[in-house]
Amino acid sequence: MYPGKWAQECPDKPALIHSVNGETVTHQQLNDRSNQLAQLMWHQGLRPGDHMAIFMENNLRYFDVVWAAMRSGLYITTINRYLTGEEAAYILENCEAQVLVTSKKLAAVAEELLDEAPRCQRWLMIDGVSEGFESYEDAIAAFPAQPLADEPSGAFMLYSSGTTGRPKGILRPLPDSKIHEDAGPVGALQRALWGFDENTVYLSTAPLYHSAPIGFTTAALALGGTVVVMPRFDEVGALAAIEQHRVTHSQWVPTMFTRMLKLPEAERSGFDLSSHKVAIHAAAPCPAGIKSQMFDWWGNILYEYYGGTELNGLTHCGPEEWLAHKGTVGKAVLGTIHICDEDGNELPNGEPGLVYFELPAMPFEYLKDPGKTKDAQHPQHANWSALGDVGYLDDDGFLYLTDRATFMIISGGVNIYPQEIEDAMVMHAKIADVAVVGVPNEEMGEEVKAVVQLAENIPASDEVAEELLAFAREHIAHYKCPRSIDFMDELPRLPTGKLYKRLLKDAYWGKTGSKIV
Repeated sequence: MYPGKWAQECPDKPALIHSVNGETVTHQQLNDRSNQLAQLMWHQGLRPGDHMAIFMENNLRYFDVVWAAMRSGLYITTINRYLTGEEAAYILENCEAQVLVTSKKLAAVAEELLDEAPRCQRWLMIDGVSEGFESYEDAIAAFPAQPLADEPSGAFMLYSSGTTGRPKGILRPLPDSKIHEDAGPVGALQRALWGFDENTVYLSTAPLYHSAPIGFTTAALALGGTVVVMPRFDEVGALAAIEQHRVTHSQWVPTMFTRMLKLPEAERSGFDLSSHKVAIHAAAPCPAGIKSQMFDWWGNILYEYYGGTELNGLTHCGPEEWLAHKGTVGKAVLGTIHICDEDGNELPNGEPGLVYFELPAMPFEYLKDPGKTKDAQHPQHANWSALGDVGYLDDDGFLYLTDRATFMIISGGVNIYPQEIEDAMVMHAKIADVAVVGVPNEEMGEEVKAVVQLAENIPASDEVAEELLAFAREHIAHYKCPRSIDFMDELPRLPTGKLYKRLLKDAYWGKTGSKIV
Protein backbone atom coordinates (compact mmCIF):
# COMPACT_ATOMS: atom_id res chain seq x y z
CA MET A 1 0.00 0.00 0.00
CA TYR A 2 1.18 3.48 -0.82
CA PRO A 3 -0.12 6.96 -1.74
CA GLY A 4 -1.44 5.76 -5.12
CA LYS A 5 -4.03 3.55 -3.42
CA TRP A 6 -5.27 6.27 -1.10
CA ALA A 7 -5.30 8.90 -3.84
CA GLN A 8 -7.88 6.72 -5.55
CA GLU A 9 -9.91 5.78 -2.49
CA CYS A 10 -9.86 9.05 -0.50
CA PRO A 11 -8.14 11.76 -2.57
CA ASP A 12 -9.26 14.71 -0.43
CA LYS A 13 -8.51 13.16 2.95
CA PRO A 14 -5.57 14.81 4.76
CA ALA A 15 -2.42 12.76 4.55
CA LEU A 16 -0.31 15.35 6.37
CA ILE A 17 -1.08 18.21 8.75
CA HIS A 18 1.36 20.78 10.11
CA SER A 19 0.64 20.97 13.83
CA VAL A 20 1.30 24.71 14.15
CA ASN A 21 0.14 26.48 10.99
CA GLY A 22 -2.50 23.93 9.94
CA GLU A 23 -1.06 23.41 6.45
CA THR A 24 -2.58 20.25 4.95
CA VAL A 25 -1.48 17.91 2.17
CA THR A 26 -4.10 15.50 0.85
CA HIS A 27 -3.42 11.96 -0.28
CA GLN A 28 -3.97 13.11 -3.86
CA GLN A 29 -1.44 15.93 -3.54
CA LEU A 30 1.12 13.64 -1.94
CA ASN A 31 0.64 11.09 -4.69
CA ASP A 32 0.92 13.66 -7.47
CA ARG A 33 3.99 15.44 -6.12
CA SER A 34 5.88 12.24 -5.38
CA ASN A 35 5.07 11.01 -8.90
CA GLN A 36 6.47 14.20 -10.40
CA LEU A 37 9.73 13.90 -8.50
CA ALA A 38 9.97 10.20 -9.37
CA GLN A 39 9.59 11.15 -13.03
CA LEU A 40 12.30 13.81 -12.68
CA MET A 41 14.74 11.34 -11.15
CA TRP A 42 14.03 8.75 -13.84
CA HIS A 43 14.68 11.44 -16.46
CA GLN A 44 17.91 12.28 -14.60
CA GLY A 45 19.00 8.69 -15.12
CA LEU A 46 18.48 7.26 -11.63
CA ARG A 47 17.52 3.60 -11.63
CA PRO A 48 16.62 1.08 -8.90
CA GLY A 49 19.48 0.79 -6.44
CA ASP A 50 20.70 4.34 -7.03
CA HIS A 51 20.77 6.91 -4.28
CA MET A 52 19.31 10.28 -3.31
CA ALA A 53 19.37 12.38 -0.14
CA ILE A 54 17.27 14.94 1.69
CA PHE A 55 18.58 17.67 4.01
CA MET A 56 15.62 19.56 5.40
CA GLU A 57 13.73 20.65 8.50
CA ASN A 58 10.34 19.17 9.41
CA ASN A 59 8.61 20.38 6.24
CA LEU A 60 5.55 18.65 4.76
CA ARG A 61 7.35 18.46 1.40
CA TYR A 62 9.70 15.98 3.09
CA PHE A 63 7.22 13.28 2.19
CA ASP A 64 7.13 14.17 -1.51
CA VAL A 65 10.81 13.29 -1.55
CA VAL A 66 10.60 10.14 0.55
CA TRP A 67 7.73 8.69 -1.45
CA ALA A 68 9.39 9.56 -4.76
CA ALA A 69 12.33 7.40 -3.71
CA MET A 70 10.15 4.65 -2.26
CA ARG A 71 8.16 4.28 -5.48
CA SER A 72 11.29 4.34 -7.68
CA GLY A 73 13.36 1.57 -6.11
CA LEU A 74 15.90 4.09 -4.82
CA TYR A 75 17.83 4.35 -1.59
CA ILE A 76 17.20 7.56 0.30
CA THR A 77 19.35 9.05 3.06
CA THR A 78 17.85 11.59 5.45
CA ILE A 79 20.63 13.90 6.66
CA ASN A 80 20.45 15.38 10.14
CA ARG A 81 19.40 19.00 9.66
CA TYR A 82 21.54 20.16 12.61
CA LEU A 83 24.85 18.98 11.17
CA THR A 84 27.55 21.39 10.11
CA GLY A 85 28.43 21.67 6.44
CA GLU A 86 31.49 19.50 6.98
CA GLU A 87 29.48 16.76 8.67
CA ALA A 88 26.62 16.81 6.16
CA ALA A 89 29.01 16.83 3.21
CA TYR A 90 30.69 13.67 4.45
CA ILE A 91 27.38 11.81 4.50
CA LEU A 92 26.24 13.19 1.14
CA GLU A 93 29.45 12.12 -0.58
CA ASN A 94 29.77 8.81 1.27
CA CYS A 95 26.28 7.65 0.28
CA GLU A 96 26.93 8.66 -3.36
CA ALA A 97 23.64 10.50 -3.70
CA GLN A 98 22.94 11.72 -7.21
CA VAL A 99 20.13 14.10 -6.19
CA LEU A 100 19.87 16.28 -3.09
CA VAL A 101 16.70 18.04 -1.98
CA THR A 102 17.07 20.77 0.63
CA SER A 103 15.23 23.93 1.66
CA LYS A 104 15.80 27.66 1.71
CA LYS A 105 15.67 27.53 5.50
CA LEU A 106 18.90 25.47 5.52
CA ALA A 107 20.53 27.39 2.67
CA ALA A 108 23.49 28.64 4.69
CA VAL A 109 24.68 25.10 5.40
CA ALA A 110 23.43 23.58 2.14
CA GLU A 111 25.55 25.99 0.11
CA GLU A 112 28.66 24.52 1.75
CA LEU A 113 27.87 21.13 0.23
CA LEU A 114 28.05 22.15 -3.43
CA ASP A 115 31.80 21.64 -3.82
CA GLU A 116 32.06 18.65 -1.50
CA ALA A 117 29.91 16.04 -3.25
CA PRO A 118 31.01 15.68 -6.90
CA ARG A 119 28.78 12.65 -7.46
CA CYS A 120 25.62 14.70 -6.85
CA GLN A 121 24.13 15.71 -10.20
CA ARG A 122 21.02 17.64 -9.21
CA TRP A 123 20.64 20.21 -6.42
CA LEU A 124 17.03 21.11 -5.62
CA MET A 125 15.81 23.66 -3.07
CA ILE A 126 12.30 24.05 -1.67
CA ASP A 127 10.68 27.38 -0.67
CA GLY A 128 13.21 29.53 -2.53
CA VAL A 129 16.62 29.17 -4.17
CA SER A 130 20.25 29.99 -3.49
CA GLU A 131 23.09 30.18 -5.96
CA GLY A 132 23.95 26.72 -7.24
CA PHE A 133 20.47 25.31 -6.58
CA GLU A 134 17.36 25.13 -8.72
CA SER A 135 13.78 25.59 -7.62
CA TYR A 136 12.30 22.27 -6.54
CA GLU A 137 8.79 23.46 -7.37
CA ASP A 138 9.75 24.59 -10.89
CA ALA A 139 11.77 21.46 -11.54
CA ILE A 140 8.99 18.98 -10.74
CA ALA A 141 6.38 21.12 -12.55
CA ALA A 142 7.99 20.05 -15.82
CA PHE A 143 7.03 16.41 -15.21
CA PRO A 144 3.65 14.62 -15.22
CA ALA A 145 1.94 13.46 -12.05
CA GLN A 146 1.80 9.93 -13.42
CA PRO A 147 3.41 6.87 -11.85
CA LEU A 148 6.45 5.34 -13.47
CA ALA A 149 5.77 2.32 -15.64
CA ASP A 150 7.42 0.15 -12.99
CA GLU A 151 7.41 0.99 -9.27
CA PRO A 152 9.81 -1.27 -7.33
CA SER A 153 10.06 -0.57 -3.61
CA GLY A 154 12.85 1.68 -2.41
CA ALA A 155 14.44 1.79 1.02
CA PHE A 156 16.06 4.06 3.59
CA MET A 157 19.81 4.03 4.00
CA LEU A 158 20.30 6.01 7.18
CA TYR A 159 23.46 6.91 9.07
CA SER A 160 24.28 6.07 12.65
CA SER A 161 27.43 7.56 14.14
CA GLY A 162 30.03 5.03 15.19
CA THR A 163 32.09 5.06 18.35
CA THR A 164 35.18 5.70 16.23
CA GLY A 165 33.77 9.03 15.09
CA ARG A 166 32.67 8.95 11.48
CA PRO A 167 28.98 8.23 10.79
CA LYS A 168 28.30 4.86 9.21
CA GLY A 169 25.67 4.10 6.59
CA ILE A 170 23.35 1.21 7.39
CA LEU A 171 22.76 -0.67 4.16
CA ARG A 172 20.10 -3.33 3.78
CA PRO A 173 19.06 -5.10 0.58
CA LEU A 174 16.27 -3.44 -1.38
CA PRO A 175 12.88 -5.13 -0.86
CA ASP A 176 11.97 -7.70 -3.48
CA SER A 177 8.53 -6.19 -4.02
CA LYS A 178 6.53 -3.51 -5.78
CA ILE A 179 5.52 -0.48 -3.78
CA HIS A 180 1.79 -1.25 -3.97
CA GLU A 181 2.10 -4.78 -2.57
CA ASP A 182 2.43 -4.08 1.17
CA ALA A 183 3.23 -1.40 3.75
CA GLY A 184 6.72 -2.71 4.51
CA PRO A 185 8.06 -4.18 7.76
CA VAL A 186 7.31 -1.09 9.86
CA GLY A 187 3.74 -0.97 8.58
CA ALA A 188 3.33 -4.64 9.43
CA LEU A 189 4.53 -3.97 12.99
CA GLN A 190 2.25 -0.95 13.29
CA ARG A 191 -0.78 -3.04 12.38
CA ALA A 192 0.15 -6.04 14.49
CA LEU A 193 1.35 -4.32 17.66
CA TRP A 194 -0.53 -1.02 17.82
CA GLY A 195 -3.55 -1.28 15.52
CA PHE A 196 -2.60 1.30 12.88
CA ASP A 197 -4.99 1.49 9.92
CA GLU A 198 -6.56 4.03 7.57
CA ASN A 199 -8.38 5.66 10.50
CA THR A 200 -5.19 6.36 12.43
CA VAL A 201 -4.18 9.94 13.21
CA TYR A 202 -0.51 9.75 14.13
CA LEU A 203 1.36 12.53 15.93
CA SER A 204 5.06 12.75 15.01
CA THR A 205 6.87 14.72 17.70
CA ALA A 206 10.51 14.38 16.63
CA PRO A 207 12.85 15.42 13.77
CA LEU A 208 12.06 13.51 10.60
CA TYR A 209 15.68 12.68 9.79
CA HIS A 210 15.74 10.16 12.67
CA SER A 211 14.99 6.55 11.76
CA ALA A 212 11.93 6.03 13.99
CA PRO A 213 10.08 9.25 13.02
CA ILE A 214 10.63 8.85 9.28
CA GLY A 215 9.93 5.11 9.38
CA PHE A 216 6.74 5.44 11.41
CA THR A 217 5.35 8.42 9.47
CA THR A 218 6.00 6.79 6.11
CA ALA A 219 4.42 3.52 7.21
CA ALA A 220 1.39 5.32 8.68
CA LEU A 221 0.87 7.00 5.31
CA ALA A 222 1.25 3.66 3.53
CA LEU A 223 -1.60 2.35 5.68
CA GLY A 224 -3.80 5.31 4.71
CA GLY A 225 -3.57 7.21 7.99
CA THR A 226 -3.15 10.91 8.66
CA VAL A 227 0.17 12.18 10.04
CA VAL A 228 0.35 15.32 12.18
CA VAL A 229 3.89 16.72 12.03
CA MET A 230 5.32 18.98 14.71
CA PRO A 231 7.96 21.37 13.33
CA ARG A 232 9.74 20.99 16.67
CA PHE A 233 8.69 19.53 19.97
CA ASP A 234 7.14 21.65 22.67
CA GLU A 235 5.16 20.35 25.59
CA VAL A 236 1.99 22.40 25.28
CA GLY A 237 2.00 22.19 21.49
CA ALA A 238 2.03 18.39 21.62
CA LEU A 239 -0.94 18.26 23.98
CA ALA A 240 -2.80 20.84 21.92
CA ALA A 241 -2.17 18.82 18.74
CA ILE A 242 -3.65 15.68 20.33
CA GLU A 243 -6.78 17.62 21.25
CA GLN A 244 -7.16 19.64 18.04
CA HIS A 245 -6.52 16.84 15.55
CA ARG A 246 -8.04 13.98 17.59
CA VAL A 247 -4.77 12.09 17.55
CA THR A 248 -5.11 8.34 18.09
CA HIS A 249 -1.45 7.24 18.01
CA SER A 250 1.82 8.97 18.87
CA GLN A 251 5.52 8.38 19.50
CA TRP A 252 7.84 9.94 22.10
CA VAL A 253 11.22 9.78 23.77
CA PRO A 254 11.42 9.74 27.59
CA THR A 255 12.69 13.31 27.93
CA MET A 256 9.46 14.51 26.31
CA PHE A 257 7.51 12.79 29.06
CA THR A 258 9.69 14.51 31.65
CA ARG A 259 9.10 17.93 30.15
CA MET A 260 5.34 17.44 29.95
CA LEU A 261 5.18 16.18 33.52
CA LYS A 262 6.94 19.36 34.68
CA LEU A 263 4.17 21.55 33.27
CA PRO A 264 1.90 23.11 35.92
CA GLU A 265 -0.89 20.67 36.75
CA ALA A 266 -3.58 23.10 35.63
CA GLU A 267 -1.88 23.54 32.27
CA ARG A 268 -1.25 19.91 31.40
CA SER A 269 -4.65 18.75 32.59
CA GLY A 270 -6.49 21.33 30.49
CA PHE A 271 -6.53 19.31 27.25
CA ASP A 272 -8.98 16.73 25.94
CA LEU A 273 -6.83 13.66 25.29
CA SER A 274 -9.73 11.20 25.01
CA SER A 275 -8.94 10.29 21.38
CA HIS A 276 -5.43 9.15 22.34
CA LYS A 277 -5.30 5.35 22.41
CA VAL A 278 -1.65 4.39 21.84
CA ALA A 279 1.48 6.27 23.01
CA ILE A 280 4.68 4.56 21.85
CA HIS A 281 8.10 5.41 23.21
CA ALA A 282 11.64 4.34 22.39
CA ALA A 283 15.17 5.74 21.80
CA ALA A 284 16.21 5.28 25.45
CA PRO A 285 14.93 3.31 28.42
CA CYS A 286 12.39 5.41 30.28
CA PRO A 287 13.04 5.95 34.00
CA ALA A 288 10.55 3.83 35.91
CA GLY A 289 9.38 6.78 38.00
CA ILE A 290 8.66 8.90 34.94
CA LYS A 291 6.82 6.09 33.20
CA SER A 292 4.73 5.39 36.29
CA GLN A 293 3.67 9.04 36.38
CA MET A 294 2.72 8.84 32.70
CA PHE A 295 0.55 5.80 33.42
CA ASP A 296 -1.14 7.78 36.18
CA TRP A 297 -1.80 10.63 33.76
CA TRP A 298 -2.59 8.93 30.45
CA GLY A 299 -3.73 5.54 31.62
CA ASN A 300 -2.64 2.17 30.25
CA ILE A 301 -1.81 3.35 26.73
CA LEU A 302 2.01 3.32 26.93
CA TYR A 303 3.90 0.91 24.67
CA GLU A 304 7.67 0.60 24.47
CA TYR A 305 10.06 -0.95 21.98
CA TYR A 306 13.83 -1.32 21.75
CA GLY A 307 15.75 -1.67 18.50
CA GLY A 308 18.19 0.12 16.25
CA THR A 309 18.23 1.64 12.80
CA GLU A 310 19.93 -1.59 11.74
CA LEU A 311 16.64 -3.49 12.28
CA ASN A 312 18.64 -6.48 13.47
CA GLY A 313 16.08 -7.24 16.17
CA LEU A 314 13.26 -5.71 18.18
CA THR A 315 11.68 -6.03 21.60
CA HIS A 316 8.24 -4.79 22.58
CA CYS A 317 6.44 -4.20 25.84
CA GLY A 318 2.73 -3.45 26.28
CA PRO A 319 1.24 -1.60 29.27
CA GLU A 320 0.30 -4.63 31.34
CA GLU A 321 3.63 -6.33 30.65
CA TRP A 322 5.58 -3.30 31.83
CA LEU A 323 3.52 -2.89 34.98
CA ALA A 324 4.31 -6.52 35.80
CA HIS A 325 8.02 -6.16 34.86
CA LYS A 326 8.89 -2.54 35.67
CA GLY A 327 12.02 -1.33 33.93
CA THR A 328 11.93 -3.82 31.07
CA VAL A 329 12.13 -2.87 27.40
CA GLY A 330 10.09 -5.94 26.52
CA LYS A 331 10.31 -9.34 24.90
CA ALA A 332 11.75 -10.08 21.48
CA VAL A 333 9.27 -9.77 18.62
CA LEU A 334 11.96 -9.84 15.92
CA GLY A 335 14.96 -12.10 16.37
CA THR A 336 16.12 -14.24 19.27
CA ILE A 337 18.04 -12.54 22.11
CA HIS A 338 21.36 -13.87 23.36
CA ILE A 339 23.26 -12.28 26.27
CA CYS A 340 26.99 -12.88 25.94
CA ASP A 341 30.22 -12.06 27.71
CA GLU A 342 33.20 -10.38 26.04
CA ASP A 343 34.31 -13.70 24.54
CA GLY A 344 30.89 -14.47 23.07
CA ASN A 345 29.86 -17.06 25.67
CA GLU A 346 26.17 -17.03 26.57
CA LEU A 347 25.31 -15.92 30.08
CA PRO A 348 22.53 -17.15 32.38
CA ASN A 349 19.35 -15.18 33.02
CA GLY A 350 19.87 -12.24 35.33
CA GLU A 351 23.52 -11.73 34.42
CA PRO A 352 24.28 -8.66 32.26
CA GLY A 353 26.24 -8.89 29.05
CA LEU A 354 26.29 -7.71 25.45
CA VAL A 355 22.86 -8.00 23.81
CA TYR A 356 22.86 -9.94 20.53
CA PHE A 357 19.90 -10.59 18.24
CA GLU A 358 19.84 -13.74 16.14
CA LEU A 359 18.16 -13.66 12.71
CA PRO A 360 18.38 -16.23 9.89
CA ALA A 361 20.99 -14.05 8.18
CA MET A 362 22.88 -10.83 8.88
CA PRO A 363 20.27 -8.19 7.93
CA PHE A 364 22.56 -5.25 7.22
CA GLU A 365 26.07 -4.07 6.52
CA TYR A 366 27.83 -0.82 7.23
CA LEU A 367 28.44 0.90 3.91
CA LYS A 368 32.05 0.63 2.71
CA ASP A 369 33.17 -0.58 6.13
CA PRO A 370 33.42 -4.38 6.43
CA GLY A 371 35.45 -3.96 9.62
CA LYS A 372 32.60 -2.25 11.45
CA THR A 373 30.16 -4.80 10.05
CA LYS A 374 32.28 -7.63 11.41
CA ASP A 375 32.60 -5.87 14.77
CA ALA A 376 28.80 -5.94 15.09
CA GLN A 377 28.69 -9.71 14.57
CA HIS A 378 29.13 -12.40 17.20
CA PRO A 379 32.61 -13.98 17.06
CA GLN A 380 31.19 -17.43 16.26
CA HIS A 381 27.77 -16.72 14.79
CA ALA A 382 27.69 -14.37 11.79
CA ASN A 383 23.89 -14.12 11.98
CA TRP A 384 23.98 -12.76 15.54
CA SER A 385 24.53 -9.00 15.73
CA ALA A 386 24.81 -6.43 18.51
CA LEU A 387 24.33 -2.68 18.77
CA GLY A 388 26.66 -2.24 21.73
CA ASP A 389 24.04 -2.38 24.46
CA VAL A 390 24.49 -4.25 27.72
CA GLY A 391 21.52 -5.90 29.42
CA TYR A 392 20.10 -9.08 30.88
CA LEU A 393 17.08 -11.34 30.50
CA ASP A 394 14.77 -12.38 33.31
CA ASP A 395 13.29 -15.86 33.58
CA ASP A 396 10.21 -14.77 31.61
CA GLY A 397 12.30 -13.58 28.64
CA PHE A 398 12.00 -9.83 29.30
CA LEU A 399 15.04 -7.72 28.45
CA TYR A 400 16.46 -5.04 30.77
CA LEU A 401 19.13 -2.64 29.50
CA THR A 402 21.81 -1.68 32.00
CA ASP A 403 24.55 0.21 30.17
CA ARG A 404 26.10 1.24 26.88
CA ALA A 405 29.10 -0.85 26.00
CA THR A 406 30.69 2.02 24.10
CA PHE A 407 29.73 4.81 26.53
CA MET A 408 27.47 6.38 23.95
CA ILE A 409 25.62 9.36 25.40
CA ILE A 410 21.82 9.46 25.10
CA SER A 411 20.62 13.02 25.63
CA GLY A 412 16.92 13.65 25.18
CA GLY A 413 16.59 10.42 23.21
CA VAL A 414 19.34 11.43 20.76
CA ASN A 415 22.48 9.31 20.43
CA ILE A 416 25.73 11.26 20.78
CA TYR A 417 29.08 9.59 20.28
CA PRO A 418 32.02 10.91 22.34
CA GLN A 419 34.84 9.96 19.98
CA GLU A 420 33.61 12.33 17.28
CA ILE A 421 33.63 15.22 19.76
CA GLU A 422 37.02 14.24 21.15
CA ASP A 423 38.51 14.07 17.65
CA ALA A 424 37.33 17.60 16.91
CA MET A 425 38.35 19.19 20.22
CA VAL A 426 41.83 17.69 20.43
CA MET A 427 42.78 19.76 17.38
CA HIS A 428 42.75 22.91 19.52
CA ALA A 429 46.26 24.08 20.33
CA LYS A 430 45.55 24.44 24.03
CA ILE A 431 44.29 20.85 24.47
CA ALA A 432 46.76 18.07 25.20
CA ASP A 433 44.16 15.36 25.79
CA VAL A 434 40.39 15.22 26.07
CA ALA A 435 37.71 12.77 27.10
CA VAL A 436 33.97 13.23 26.58
CA VAL A 437 31.44 11.52 28.84
CA GLY A 438 27.76 11.68 29.58
CA VAL A 439 26.90 13.12 32.99
CA PRO A 440 23.52 13.24 34.74
CA ASN A 441 20.95 15.77 33.59
CA GLU A 442 17.50 15.69 35.20
CA GLU A 443 15.63 16.78 32.07
CA MET A 444 17.67 15.22 29.25
CA GLY A 445 18.83 12.07 31.04
CA GLU A 446 22.45 12.83 30.16
CA GLU A 447 24.39 15.84 28.97
CA VAL A 448 27.78 16.08 27.32
CA LYS A 449 30.78 16.88 29.51
CA ALA A 450 34.35 17.35 28.25
CA VAL A 451 37.23 16.60 30.59
CA VAL A 452 40.31 18.36 29.31
CA GLN A 453 44.01 18.04 29.97
CA LEU A 454 45.47 21.37 28.91
CA ALA A 455 48.73 21.80 27.04
CA GLU A 456 51.81 22.64 29.07
CA ASN A 457 51.88 26.12 30.59
CA ILE A 458 48.20 26.78 29.84
CA PRO A 459 46.41 27.53 33.11
CA ALA A 460 42.81 26.42 33.57
CA SER A 461 40.27 29.25 33.66
CA ASP A 462 36.69 30.08 32.78
CA GLU A 463 37.98 32.04 29.79
CA VAL A 464 39.83 29.02 28.41
CA ALA A 465 36.77 26.84 28.93
CA GLU A 466 34.63 29.28 26.93
CA GLU A 467 37.25 29.39 24.18
CA LEU A 468 37.25 25.59 23.90
CA LEU A 469 33.44 25.42 23.85
CA ALA A 470 33.35 28.01 21.07
CA PHE A 471 35.90 25.96 19.12
CA ALA A 472 33.75 22.86 19.48
CA ARG A 473 30.69 24.70 18.18
CA GLU A 474 32.63 25.71 15.07
CA HIS A 475 33.39 22.12 14.13
CA ILE A 476 30.48 19.95 15.21
CA ALA A 477 26.71 20.29 15.42
CA HIS A 478 25.68 22.31 18.47
CA TYR A 479 23.53 19.56 19.98
CA LYS A 480 26.65 17.38 20.27
CA CYS A 481 28.80 20.05 21.87
CA PRO A 482 29.80 19.82 25.54
CA ARG A 483 27.60 21.78 27.89
CA SER A 484 30.55 22.27 30.23
CA ILE A 485 34.26 21.55 30.65
CA ASP A 486 36.23 20.26 33.61
CA PHE A 487 40.03 20.24 33.75
CA MET A 488 42.42 17.51 34.91
CA ASP A 489 46.19 17.55 35.25
CA GLU A 490 46.36 14.22 33.43
CA LEU A 491 43.67 11.97 31.99
CA PRO A 492 43.67 8.34 33.18
CA ARG A 493 45.22 6.32 30.39
CA LEU A 494 46.52 2.76 30.60
CA PRO A 495 50.13 2.01 29.63
CA THR A 496 48.81 0.90 26.25
CA GLY A 497 47.44 4.41 25.68
CA LYS A 498 43.82 3.32 26.09
CA LEU A 499 41.70 5.86 27.93
CA TYR A 500 40.20 4.46 31.12
CA LYS A 501 36.91 6.23 30.51
CA ARG A 502 34.93 4.16 32.99
CA LEU A 503 36.86 5.83 35.82
CA LEU A 504 35.89 9.26 34.52
CA LYS A 505 32.24 8.47 33.97
CA ASP A 506 31.76 6.69 37.27
CA ALA A 507 32.97 9.75 39.16
CA TYR A 508 30.15 11.84 37.71
CA TRP A 509 27.53 9.18 38.36
CA GLY A 510 28.45 8.82 42.03
CA LYS A 511 30.01 5.37 41.71
CA THR A 512 33.45 6.40 42.99
CA GLY A 513 34.74 9.08 45.30
CA SER A 514 34.55 12.82 44.70
CA LYS A 515 33.72 14.27 41.31
CA ILE A 516 36.67 14.90 39.02
CA VAL A 517 37.43 18.63 38.66
